[in-house]
Amino acid sequence: MPLRIEDTFRSALAVTDRPLAGMWVCSGSPLIAELCAGSGLDWLLVDAEHSPNGLESILAQLQAIHGYPVPTLVRPPVNDTVLIKQYLDLGVQNLLIPMVNSVAEAEAAVAATRYPPHGVRGVGSALARAARWNRVPDYLARASETISVTVQIESAAAVEAVEDILKVDGVDAIFVGPSDLAASMGLLGQQEHPEVRAAVEHCLAAAKAAGKPIGVNAFAPATARAYLAAGADFILVGADVALLARGSEALAAEYVRPSDGGTPASY
Repeated sequence: MPLRIEDTFRSALAVTDRPLAGMWVCSGSPLIAELCAGSGLDWLLVDAEHSPNGLESILAQLQAIHGYPVPTLVRPPVNDTVLIKQYLDLGVQNLLIPMVNSVAEAEAAVAATRYPPHGVRGVGSALARAARWNRVPDYLARASETISVTVQIESAAAVEAVEDILKVDGVDAIFVGPSDLAASMGLLGQQEHPEVRAAVEHCLAAAKAAGKPIGVNAFAPATARAYLAAGADFILVGADVALLARGSEALAAEYVRPSDGGTPASY
């Protein structure tokens, strides 16, 4: 029986001739994940840092998305060797590691994805979906080829260290999170502040100089276009839960009159 191991996000970035646009998948629902996978967007991010996702729901979403040719990153809640091992064994191929503030933390993230002697990943391929329960030939020798590592730059300390983080072997790309970055700069909730924008643009320039891809989170269309113009290689422009929230609010605004206690308007 033929086995399909998807190409990595690293490969998708290497062959594209344009920036890749993606969205967050935060609901924890395999149905919503599949719906997003068929949207035509270039990539997805299944989030477990700020969303109700555990191992079982991540597995179900990977299975739901598997039928669609869309690279999918998964973000664990923390840069932790044990969690990363579990995610990889589930079959996660593309990791977005949050809150990487230093070279040491970037190196630890990469080491967690590599088997000894190149890293510290625990060996359990016979029991794991990643190797299709030992049905993937030479998985142990080739595992690193099936995995990409993107680290998240989302603090002032990370921005200061970004040039060195970009040099870490095994870091395939960096991704800037302006929300946490703004908070670390004493500008909570001010992602559009000129100092925050300047910090993002500093990272963009550093990545270009290093020859590594860089992504940015930017829901505001004007901001997204500005970062794309500045050289972002990939971008997140929306989220499943945000789209549902704003869409349902728009329906309420259109059809529910505040003055009549919530009785739908009749036309």
